[in-house]
Amino acid sequence: MMPIRVKYLGLQDYQNTWQAMQAFTNQRSTSTADELWVVEHPPVYTQGLNGKAEHLLRPDPRIPIVQSDRGGQITYHAPGQLIVYVLIDLKRRKLGVRALVSILENSIIALLADYGIQAYARVDAPGVYVDGQKIASLGLKIRKQKSYHGLALNVAMDLTPFQAINPCGLAQMQMTQLSALLPKPRLPGLDTLGRELCQHLEQQIEQSSTIELSADF
Repeated sequence: MMPIRVKYLGLQDYQNTWQAMQAFTNQRSTSTADELWVVEHPPVYTQGLNGKAEHLLRPDPRIPIVQSDRGGQITYHAPGQLIVYVLIDLKRRKLGVRALVSILENSIIALLADYGIQAYARVDAPGVYVDGQKIASLGLKIRKQKSYHGLALNVAMDLTPFQAINPCGLAQMQMTQLSALLPKPRLPGLDTLGRELCQHLEQQIEQSSTIELSADF
């Protein structure tokens, strides 16, 4: 199996990155290596395919709202949030979409455990949680058994704009972040976290497989 390529892209416009993911997925062949894209975005709300208008409560007019093609509901991105997009050939790796969701969740949980934080997933609301608060969100698009979009882990960002939405369609869901759970001297930089999270993702992807293939998540 070809190794996974990891690209560290820094701060990138959301729509440009989304279009690049679509182009990569449309143009890839059976010999194209899978990739992980590590990015941050300027402030932006993104609405998933399942998004409902009632979950957009009182958005800041200065923050754009983008209708995306990923699964799920509305969420918020901003600097200080670690985003990893997973561009994976699921058929080649014999991975189903639910297995990929578990890989994303388990990789985040393992990363947080490295820092002494006990996190968990929920069967009724995908993502990762700490003490009832959400610290990471997921959203995927599956096209011809190829994935794009991925995960967003809150690290050290302004969480206030989350109050203007029902994050991922969950009313009154409280958001948290790594900087609220670790003392400042122990808080790693986004670059370090990105490398460590990608190591967990690569390990989980290589070890996991399932026969189930599905549509969007």
